[in-house]
Amino acid sequence: MAQKKPAGSYPTPIIDRNAKPGTVVRLVILGIALIAAAGGIILVEGRFSSSFGLGLLFVLSMLGVLYLLLHFIGFLQVLPKGGGDELSRLFLDSHPEGVIVTDGRGRVVYANQAYAKLTGATTAEAVQSIEALLSRDNMASEALYRLANKVRDGAEGQEEFRLIERLDGVETDEASPCWYRLKARSLRMETVREPLSVWQLSDITAEREEQEGVFKQLQHAIDYLDHAPAGFLSVGEDREIVYINATLAEWIGLDLTSFTPGSIRLGDIIAGDGMALIDSVQAAPGLNKTASLDLDMLARDGRSLPVRLVHNATATRDGAPGESRTIVLQRSGKDGDSDTAASAEMRFTRFFNNTPMAIASVDSDGRILRTNAPFLKMFSGAVSRDDLERKAPFTQVVQEPDRAGLQMAIADAARGIADIAPVDTCHAANGERHFRFYVTAVIDSPAGEEAAIIYAVETTEQKALEAQMAENQKMNAVGTLAGGIAHDFNNVLTAILLSADHLLLSLRPSDTSFADLMEIKRNANRAAVLVRQLLAFSRKQTMRPTVLSMTDVIGDLRMLVDRLTGADVKLEIEYARDLWLVKTDLGQFEQVIINLAVNARDAMPEGGVLTIRTSNVTGEEAGDLNYRGLDPADYVLVEVQDEGTGIAPELMDKIFEPFFTTKDIGKGTGLGLSMVYGIIKQSGGYIYPVSEVGKGTTFRIFLPRHVEVVEEAAASKADTGARAPEPASGETKTAAADKKPAESETRDLTGAATVLLVEDEEAVRRGGKRMLETRGYSVHEASSGVEALEIVRELEGAIDIVVSDVVMPEMDGPTLLRELRKDYPDLKFIFVSGYAEEAFAKNLPEDANFGFLPKPFSLKQLATAVREVLDD
Repeated sequence: MAQKKPAGSYPTPIIDRNAKPGTVVRLVILGIALIAAAGGIILVEGRFSSSFGLGLLFVLSMLGVLYLLLHFIGFLQVLPKGGGDELSRLFLDSHPEGVIVTDGRGRVVYANQAYAKLTGATTAEAVQSIEALLSRDNMASEALYRLANKVRDGAEGQEEFRLIERLDGVETDEASPCWYRLKARSLRMETVREPLSVWQLSDITAEREEQEGVFKQLQHAIDYLDHAPAGFLSVGEDREIVYINATLAEWIGLDLTSFTPGSIRLGDIIAGDGMALIDSVQAAPGLNKTASLDLDMLARDGRSLPVRLVHNATATRDGAPGESRTIVLQRSGKDGDSDTAASAEMRFTRFFNNTPMAIASVDSDGRILRTNAPFLKMFSGAVSRDDLERKAPFTQVVQEPDRAGLQMAIADAARGIADIAPVDTCHAANGERHFRFYVTAVIDSPAGEEAAIIYAVETTEQKALEAQMAENQKMNAVGTLAGGIAHDFNNVLTAILLSADHLLLSLRPSDTSFADLMEIKRNANRAAVLVRQLLAFSRKQTMRPTVLSMTDVIGDLRMLVDRLTGADVKLEIEYARDLWLVKTDLGQFEQVIINLAVNARDAMPEGGVLTIRTSNVTGEEAGDLNYRGLDPADYVLVEVQDEGTGIAPELMDKIFEPFFTTKDIGKGTGLGLSMVYGIIKQSGGYIYPVSEVGKGTTFRIFLPRHVEVVEEAAASKADTGARAPEPASGETKTAAADKKPAESETRDLTGAATVLLVEDEEAVRRGGKRMLETRGYSVHEASSGVEALEIVRELEGAIDIVVSDVVMPEMDGPTLLRELRKDYPDLKFIFVSGYAEEAFAKNLPEDANFGFLPKPFSLKQLATAVREVLDD
């Protein structure tokens, strides 16, 4: 233990081992030497000359030499020098912190009296180096070791450490330990070869005691805040909770041991539309604002907790929402207070703020008096809390054209009229949001108070459903009309084609009428293409769905699309990785891409970029898109995007209608997008156009994801993988599947079988009968299904094949098939129709075996279909 000395008995030792002899002593010695030298010169001079003047001159000369010497050593100066060394030493001696300078070996070079006082040294010999002083305590020696390493590296630093006993050995009455702060840095001087170390030692015990006192007071404040009889929470700029006291945590069932700042958000503990009330409290830039709010908090177990918030919101200087502080008071009364006014008010407030409709009360002038939380949420952007405080007119929440009607309804309520028609209008800040307002008069209201209660219900989804239903009804009606026209027109085209073929059989290419007949047939085939487009729109065409990868389909189409769009249009294709499979008709979907690409080319007369993009869309992503009618499911998305002229908003609802086109006369039929629409819909998909005038159009096609089952996978392995070409108009279901072009050219289409031709159109029936007879068949004809049954009974079943129309009076084709198969189960059958095969096949048994020949058809196609079914 250090020797104890009484406090305040220290001398003022100044240890400076680098100090030199005093300046006065040096001057005295030099002065004596110079005087002796002058006397010697005078004596020598007197030996050679007795002139007094010459001697005096020598004396003056020596005085000048003495002056120069005194000036050189600094005792006598022409311009006085500053006493910097003395001032520095005086400053260090009076410094309140202990300062000690040591050399590279740890020896003390200098120490001020504050250091001596801190360490209890009374003489220069008693001053200890910093290493010797602190090496006895582990905590102090570790701090000294770290600082010594920093000084050795030329850096500086400081450490704080605690000692059980004081360094000066003075006993204290308190049992508390002592704290010291030690600083160190390296010092280099020109007069000293090796660097010195400067150490500063100070007693910070009083400072630490003051800090501990402040910390204890802070702990008491936090403990009081945590267990105060009211809840408290602090929220950051992003609505994250950074602090919540124990009282509020207990109310909502939050475990504070698992809570970390920012782990939950304010919206997680607010029920219903309460966040709309909180968000309505907005402070001015750089200021704060306080409001009292009644709402429900949401406990962790799902319970609602009625509370009153004293909410203080702040705003940054740029007006952005800042941090907030909120006091939470419970509004639930005691068990016996259920009938008190406070409990009744609490129950009404909960009902008022948790109703699913917006409610507001207005005075006779239509100014807003009170609102509930859903009102602030529904009409955010149109009305704010400041508007409510200044009693803004209610009509400002709706668009300008509808304000007069709403104000008239409020005026009727102020006059006491009970039956007021609801008002339908749109949001003032968002015209796509629709609302219906119910205005109810408040009878016997005191002057200046409520004149009417207004209830607002959002009808945006209802309006969207109504618009979608109307659109679907319109498209279905147009589709039915188009399908009916196509069916009837197919009969006309079939008669034209069969008659043209019959005439061509009797002519040679050199005959003058041959070219005219070929022109008739060519134009009939062109008309047949238009009919097929109408059938595609009406979703009554035959589809051959197969499992496809859109990556392969679009890759195969790339060269064709590139040629169709021309040199001025740059084609870019963006493939998605791991694209899902879809199931659709390959040939029909190719027509979709080609039609959209051609439309994009026409929309970019000066050239541009055409982008085809694929991606996967999950069910969650599909739901987030909010596309009308799009069910939340997995889809493969195909986008066709151009940089063209765009589509005007007023035309967007018409682009899929048949024969609607914005192109010049003769440059388009208006059936391209109609066909695209029908093919996508028949494939179970959706198509949505997105366009901006002057910037381009994007068609987004959603095809349902296809998940292969085991049976399909086995079937696909057994398949050769080759796709059959799209059947030409008139090919049967089996004819186009496997035949090769060479076989179709050389095949013998004649026969001697007996054919029953059933067709209600006389021209088609007569033409078909004549054509088959030219091929060697024996043909019986019937105009309806009933007549066909009678003929079969008369012939006692001596019929090899029946070729029947589908839609006929009295008895249609599917009914005829079922009746004939009862007595003749192996009878071969071919359906002929202008509609898709699926339109009637669903009404037949699953094992029904038949051929199919779409209208219009030619002689060769009719003969091929009959021959193939007979040979099957």
